[in-house]
Formats: sequence, structure tokens, C-alpha cells
Amino acid sequence: MTFPEWQQLPPAEAAREVHHRIRTRLAPGQQPAVIAALPDEAALAEVFARVSRGAPLGGVPYFLKDLFPLAGQPMFAGSTFLPEVFPPADQDCAMVRALQDAGGVLAGRTHLHEFAYGITGENPHYGDCEHPRFPGRTTGGSSSGSAAIVAAGIAPLAIGTDTGGSVRLPAAFCELFGFRLTPHDALIADAFPLAPSYDTAGWFTATAGDMKTAITALIGLPASLEAPGGCYLELPGLDPEVAAACREAAATLAPAADATTRDALLAAFSASVDAYNTTVADEAWAIHHPWAERYRERYDPGVWQRLNRVHSLTTAQRSTAQHATATIRNAFKQYFRTFDFLILPASPFAALTKADCTLANRLRILTLTTPASIGGLPVLTIPVALPSGLSTGLQIIIPHPRSPVVSWALSTCPDQLRL
Repeated sequence: MTFPEWQQLPPAEAAREVHHRIRTRLAPGQQPAVIAALPDEAALAEVFARVSRGAPLGGVPYFLKDLFPLAGQPMFAGSTFLPEVFPPADQDCAMVRALQDAGGVLAGRTHLHEFAYGITGENPHYGDCEHPRFPGRTTGGSSSGSAAIVAAGIAPLAIGTDTGGSVRLPAAFCELFGFRLTPHDALIADAFPLAPSYDTAGWFTATAGDMKTAITALIGLPASLEAPGGCYLELPGLDPEVAAACREAAATLAPAADATTRDALLAAFSASVDAYNTTVADEAWAIHHPWAERYRERYDPGVWQRLNRVHSLTTAQRSTAQHATATIRNAFKQYFRTFDFLILPASPFAALTKADCTLANRLRILTLTTPASIGGLPVLTIPVALPSGLSTGLQIIIPHPRSPVVSWALSTCPDQLRL
């Protein structure tokens, strides 16, 4: 169901539909893995009844990644102990206030890769998030529960965050549209941080029309450009099926990068993963160090390993990361003097099985996602269906969130680029 279809439902029926879809579209074991908090049907019906149906999102249910604080409610961020460190907030976060002003209905909160420090959607405390249509394969993370909610058709909108690809990868894996904003934006400023230099707010929808409505309601969207200029850059490490699909899908939007542009960007992006991992390690430890040792045994072991990596970093690694960051940002600055957008693949493969959620595959993902993260740039993710029935996606990287390229791309693309 699209935004307009949900908006036609009376409050009690809308609340009943949300609960019915949770029961019937998520396997019993997946419900605790996906959903962090859910109001009962009567309470949810009251929320539907209070919103203005004349607002842009009036009557549209959405789910919220449990990194965004709500007044008086505990926030776990995928952990078991965060409320012991942080008491409940005094007021709702800026994201929820913006959605409330737009008429959105908060239908529940979603789980995530613990503290958003992972990209595979695994969580030993609540369960790994699986792709609703392909059990045994991950949704991707860290916004795993939010992607699952939209992919399962439980709600048409879900809020996530994206530090190193946590909206872009789940969107690609789950055949969704995704949008990430920029670091230090008001809509991310009061969320629980992973690495503030890179943290951004974002969201998922199942259709291009719904994505356009959501962006317009939350940040505003200018009219479309008639013929924006951009190019497609194919990065290394793609599975053959994904490489062919992304190449063909991207050709409907822009040509491949010319040799000079390609070589300049590939050279600039070559150190992006190491630079990203170094900076995130420092910034994440700065957030967690006041309590990390005290709660060491309660962390996801994989997350603890990433946090603990800070102690092995050298001065040389930090200096190299700073240089690579400056190089990448300058490369984007130069690129956007000529072009309006850049297209990159959003995933190197389709949704992974648990066995394939390895360090090597994590690095393959970050090779694609970290350039835009380091650039601090907004990204629209467009789904690309694969012949296998699974999916990947394209990242459309733009210089600012209100770029008219967004309207153009959403108007140009069907709900999926099916080959």
C-alpha cells in the first residue's frame, strides 16, 4: 500500500492493518528481531485519529529506528543496556517532530545492528534481521529493522540512519528506495551517535512516488531539472550479475564516466575504506569510552571488536586518514563543478546469507559506500532488480539534499529498474 492508500483508511482500520501485517508478514522469530517497540492497536488508532489528514503525510504510518529519542521512553540502540547509561529524553527528537508536523503516524520503533556499528543487520540480543521475501538472507544494516518493515509492506515509510551505508545497503538488498541526508543536519543532531562526522538521517519507501512525497514533506524539493548531467562510475569488486545489472540500469540515467573522470575518482577513492574505518573508530570510541569497559561483556562481540580497534591505531594511520579525507572531498568538489550527480553501485552483491556476512564482504560493501560518506554527501538509492529475483541498487550522489536531480531521478525511474 502506498501513502495515498494508507491515507484513505479510517483510524481504527489503519491501526488494525498495521498489527495484522506484522502478524502475517513477519515470521514469529523475526518479530522481536525487527520491532523494538509497538503500541497496542487501540493506542495506535488514537494516534491515527489525532493527525491532520490534510497534512502532506497525514495518516501515513512510519516506523522509527531506535536511535532517535522519544520523550519519556527508553532507547536501546540495538543494545541491552543503553537506558542504564542514558535516561529517557525530555522531548521527542527533531525527526519525530518534523514527521508529526507533516502528519506522519509513529507506528513503532525498529531494531538495528547494535549501536549502528555494523552493516549486516546481525544482532545477538534480539535476532538477525532477515529479508522478508528471502528468509536466510540479511536485510543489510544497520537500519535493518526499518528496511524490513517497508520491504514486508507493514508500513510505507521507515526512518533509518546512514553513516557508512546503513540506508543505502538495506535499500539495495531489499529492493527499496532510500534517501540519506548530510552530517550535522538538524534531523540527525539529537540521535544517538556512531561517528558524528559521518552520521546522517535517512528513510526508506517502496515506491518512487512515496519517496518524492516524503522528501518534499521533510526537507522540501525543488522542481526537476530537464536534463541534468552526470555519469556512472563502476567500482571494482562487483559480482558479475550485479555489475551487468548496474551498468545497464545506470545507462538509462547517465553515460559511463570518461577515462579522465574515471581515473581521477578511482584514484581519490582508493583509500576511502581505511580512512573511514580509522575516523569511525576514533569517533565511536569517544562516544562509548565513559562506560565501555564497565559494560564490555554486554556488547555484541563484533561491535566490541570494532570499538576496541581504536587502541591499535597509529599516528601514521590517522595522518593518512586525514589526507585521504581531504583528497576525497576535493575530488567531489572538482567533480561537481562539471556534473550534477554521480552514480555508483549501491552493493557489490545481492542480499547475503548469514555465512557470507564476513569481514571480506563488509570491506567490499564499504568500498562502494564510503566515498559519499567521507564526502558528507546526500544520496538517493534506486533499486535494481536482478534476474535471480534478488536485487541491488544505484547510489545517485548529489551535492546537496535539495538538488533538483532528486525530482528528475524519481520521475525518470520506475519503481524498480527491472531488467
